[in-house]
Amino acid sequence: MKKTLLTFAALLTLTSTASARTWDEIKKSGTIKIATEGAFPPFNVLNGKKLSGFEVDLANALAKQMNLKVNWVTAPFDGLLIGLQQGRYDFVIASHGITPERAKAVDFSHPHYCTGGTVVSKMGGPKTADDLNGKKVAVQVGTTYLENVQKLPGVKAVVFPKDTDAQTALMMGRADAWVGDKFTGLDLIKAQKGKLQQGDMLYSEKIAMAVKKGNSSLLKELNAELAKAQSNGAYAKISNQYFKQDIRCK
Repeated sequence: MKKTLLTFAALLTLTSTASARTWDEIKKSGTIKIATEGAFPPFNVLNGKKLSGFEVDLANALAKQMNLKVNWVTAPFDGLLIGLQQGRYDFVIASHGITPERAKAVDFSHPHYCTGGTVVSKMGGPKTADDLNGKKVAVQVGTTYLENVQKLPGVKAVVFPKDTDAQTALMMGRADAWVGDKFTGLDLIKAQKGKLQQGDMLYSEKIAMAVKKGNSSLLKELNAELAKAQSNGAYAKISNQYFKQDIRCK
């Protein structure tokens, strides 16, 4: 979605050349290849060679239930779904919100958490959608956050390749506000110890894993393993570790 949503969908159609591995093929190989961004704390973070975060731990737990080893791949957010269509990995877990445009290009699993786009600013700064009129808002490229910010009247979106870059722009005074995931926002506010405030949630969304369009066997398995993790306590344990609450969709 680096250009427009329709261009994104069209590009995926054009680049959809490699065949996806079926669940049987993955199971036979003993290894599943999973992609994420690695720059979206606390969901997926790459520090040196160590990949961690809620989504990383969750995917590792699902793979363990499937008796598979994991081969992790990191890539820029706006290229992850394109790489999926090109057969570079089996599935993506990188906080992709389910949208009609994305659903034309990939198949989504059942949501693995629910969240929304939230305004964060320095103390005394903008907190509501109306407050953002005439303001500079830092936001990550290729995201639903950017898509929704661009719908607001009078807002100047300042776009960055990584969400952490957008957060830095707010802290350095290059933007009046940041819009991103509500849980990431809470994490940021906590880290900044009284320097930031959380404003309104502009919209809500369901977040899901993505597989290549038509890979129904893998999609069915991921949904089954996610349901198993949510029923056997594994999901709640990971969620509470990162958020001190269960963030599954209610």
